[in-house]
Amino acid sequence: VLLIREALTLLLLLQESLGQHVLLIRPVPSDSLPVEVLKEDPDPLLDPQEKNLNETELRILLGVHFNPDFMSVTPPEDRDELQEVRFGLKQKPNRKLRRRLQDWIWTHTLCPVLYAWTDLGHRFWPRYQRTGSCSSKRSCSVPEGMFCRPNRTSYVSLLRWFCPQRKVLKCSWIRVQYPVISECKCSCPN
Repeated sequence: VLLIREALTLLLLLQESLGQHVLLIRPVPSDSLPVEVLKEDPDPLLDPQEKNLNETELRILLGVHFNPDFMSVTPPEDRDELQEVRFGLKQKPNRKLRRRLQDWIWTHTLCPVLYAWTDLGHRFWPRYQRTGSCSSKRSCSVPEGMFCRPNRTSYVSLLRWFCPQRKVLKCSWIRVQYPVISECKCSCPN
C-alpha cells in the first residue's frame, strides 16, 4: 500500500512538472509526411480570442519567417500546384526520335512535388499552410515497381496558440516549425 501511494505521488509530481496535462494527445516526432492533423482539445476557452488575432502584432512576432509562398492569412485559391519542370530546348530534327524518347522517360519517371493549401485551424497563424505531397498514382520507374516518396523536407515557422496546463490566462503564441515536403524521389516501396 505504501509503494502504491509513493507511485501515485510520483505520478502527480511528474504530471505537474510536465507543464501539460498528461492525458492530452501530443504529436510524436516522425519521418512520415505529410503531417497528420493534430487532435485538438475542443474546449473553446482554449481558442485565441479576437484580441489575440491582431494581424500586425502577429506579423511582427513571426518576423522574417513569414513566407507568403507557403502561408496565407486569408483562404487562398483552392488549386493544386505542380512544381515547375523544365525539359530544355528542342533538339535538331535529326534527333527528334531520341528527344521524344527522352521526354517520354522523363514524364514517366518524374517525381514532382504536388502542393496544396491546408487549413490548420484557428490555433495556428497564419492559418493556411501550403503543404507538399508526392504522387503515388502510378509507378515512376521503367520497368514498373518504384514509387515517388518524400526525399527532402524544409521547415517553415508558424505561430501556435498554446495554453500551458490548460490555464486560459497564460495562453500565448509560440513559434513552431512545420515540415513541408520539398523534394520527391523515385524509390522502392518499403
